[in-house]
Amino acid sequence: MPTKTLQIPTPDGRADAFAAFPEHGERHPAVLMYADAFGIRPVVEEMARELAGHGYYVLVPNFFYRHGPTPLIELPGHIGEEVRPAAIARLMPLIRAHTAERVLRDADAYLSFLATQPEVAAGPVAVTGYCIGGLLAMRTAAAHPDQVAAVAAFHGPVGADGPGSFSKITARVHLGHAETDITPEALGELNQALDAAGVDYTSEIYPGTVHGFTMSDTDAFNPAALQHHWDRLLPLLDRTLA
Repeated sequence: MPTKTLQIPTPDGRADAFAAFPEHGERHPAVLMYADAFGIRPVVEEMARELAGHGYYVLVPNFFYRHGPTPLIELPGHIGEEVRPAAIARLMPLIRAHTAERVLRDADAYLSFLATQPEVAAGPVAVTGYCIGGLLAMRTAAAHPDQVAAVAAFHGPVGADGPGSFSKITARVHLGHAETDITPEALGELNQALDAAGVDYTSEIYPGTVHGFTMSDTDAFNPAALQHHWDRLLPLLDRTLA
């Protein structure tokens, strides 16, 4: 599986990024993948490779590039509960500084960069995101309705911008929530807001999950839920990017 380490020019500097794409030398539909707050690391690179193996060019930017290249903080091979609080404490100032304005400036740059890559086919793109990356994915889809055909977010705070943020989304959407992140009542309210905005979506709580369930280098990892994530994500991409 070919991979690249890239530098993406943005209005505020250069974002380092990881890209994976299929072996054969054709052009492929693009997927912009936003990692969780822990950023680009082996488990995220492996997920990008897995997705690329299904026929996509997958770009994973370091959206905290303003604070330095990946890795921003030293992480163990397994992010257990004994180290997670300290790691989150170090990352929280970066999360707070990553305003909606920064997200949208960067999204413009990431999508423009994808359009120039020789391995990327012309046409719509998809955006995926995990944890805080799920919110970034939704913001990107809302800001680029003519370019983003599909958006998927997993264990992310997708409603953080309020129900009005959904009205600009024209992409097909899948939202996979952790049981610990949202109550059934809150899920009903979120889905009502998506209905009111006319979004074509699926939105569900993945059974038996806690926040971070897709990430195999954390205590939150749930193998069945990760497979469920692929079972939802891959058909979504096939329908919208084929």
